[in-house]
Amino acid sequence: MSGPVARGELGQIWLLETARGAFAVKEWFEESRQSELLEGAAFQEAAGRAGVPCPKVVRRGDGSLLLDLAGTAICLYGWVDLCDRDPMIDPAAVGSLVGTLHRVPFAGREPIDPWYSDPIGRDRWDELVRELGVRGAPFAEDLAAFRDELAALEALIVPPSSLRTCHRDLWADNLRATSGGELCLIDWDNAGDADTTGELALVLFEFGRGNPIRARQLHESYIEAGGPGRIRGPGDFSMPIAQLGHISERGCRLWLAAETDDERARAAAIVDEFVTEALTRAAIADLLDAIGAS
Repeated sequence: MSGPVARGELGQIWLLETARGAFAVKEWFEESRQSELLEGAAFQEAAGRAGVPCPKVVRRGDGSLLLDLAGTAICLYGWVDLCDRDPMIDPAAVGSLVGTLHRVPFAGREPIDPWYSDPIGRDRWDELVRELGVRGAPFAEDLAAFRDELAALEALIVPPSSLRTCHRDLWADNLRATSGGELCLIDWDNAGDADTTGELALVLFEFGRGNPIRARQLHESYIEAGGPGRIRGPGDFSMPIAQLGHISERGCRLWLAAETDDERARAAAIVDEFVTEALTRAAIADLLDAIGAS
């Protein structure tokens, strides 16, 4: 066992090398809902059978998923040599993968989560802007300058439709190239009901990178792969608007609660990315233009 070799916001990965091959051991920092973990693993297995490239789920002899290791719940997955996070990976390959993912035959039980559908609200943003300014957060001015755009974006949010089990965390951290050049989708722990159109909008923003050619290639390959999502207007970006808002709000809370410089720096990086690589109404309009939906 070596590592940790990778770290996210909610957990980290250790590398376990054995005579049977290499495995990824997932450890969580906080207690996670077992129903989500189990559904994510089942969806991952179904997606793998349907042709979505992802690590193998390794179950225990009795078919169960979780193992209590000295008080820490862990899961085991097949090891995949991944490249670093890169939102500039092949957009056509991304679109094809997500289109295939949205056609996986799977009926899950995890309901819609407000993290992916509900706004933070202008009152909460105003409260955070005031408190962060008083506390001298390094990103307080940038967040304050972005406040009106945040309110306008959240006004675009509409209730999700075209629901089915989705990955719900399809950022470049989790959809990566492998050392062999293929793509691999990891970290299925948050899977559950979501709007396929919203998830398509999310990957258009994340992997389009403001380039209309990339966005068009991704969108066309998604349609060709049979993906059911259809983007027709700004409200179809409700999922990334809501999710990015919740990620940033969490970063603000973590900074305010931080007790060490390392904790504050990690929290500040979350918010910095949110305000410097922001999803805006102008970015949405450009994406709609790129795919011919405006």
